[in-house]
Amino acid sequence: MEKFTILEGVAAPLKLVNVDTDMIIPKQYLKTIKRTGLGTGLFSEMRYNEDGSQNPDFILHQPAYRNAKILVAGDNFGCGSSREHAPWALLDFGIRCIISTSFADIFYNNCFKNGILPIVVSQEDLDKLFDDAERGANATLTIDLPNQEIRGPDGGVVRFEVDPFRKRCLIEGLDDIGLTLEKVEHIDSFEATNSDAHPWR
Repeated sequence: MEKFTILEGVAAPLKLVNVDTDMIIPKQYLKTIKRTGLGTGLFSEMRYNEDGSQNPDFILHQPAYRNAKILVAGDNFGCGSSREHAPWALLDFGIRCIISTSFADIFYNNCFKNGILPIVVSQEDLDKLFDDAERGANATLTIDLPNQEIRGPDGGVVRFEVDPFRKRCLIEGLDDIGLTLEKVEHIDSFEATNSDAHPWR
């Protein structure tokens, strides 16, 4: 998993509440178990017209936000079904951080496991970040995970909380497999001892 320390980039404002996982990645894209290639389906029902052409009014198709790395979104982001394809699609598009006032629990957990930082802020702070994001490509946000700060283009700072264990995993790039491999010496030692004690197995 790619490490997450300091992220600087354009933030796209998505002023919608209750964005569910079917809106993030519709069901027709769930046939694959690959994590790559799903970025094209991200928000597809809003990004594309019925004839398959791009909807120029959708925020991620506007020139200033085509390379957005951060999403500033409304309340209850990621609700609905528990599909892990939702964070996969966001990551494949290039989104590494989502800021909202609240997230659905399963989506929130899946983000951390896939290298995305979901940040919970107050409504007052979210409104300020929406203002920053609406300036387009000329105004970027800096997400400083080690110091738990969001820094705006005018020098404003928003502090955020994050679970220490999840913070370490993101900073060190450790997913569930990586965490297991950290204990590989202990696992090998146990297997060797267990094999000597039970040679018939």
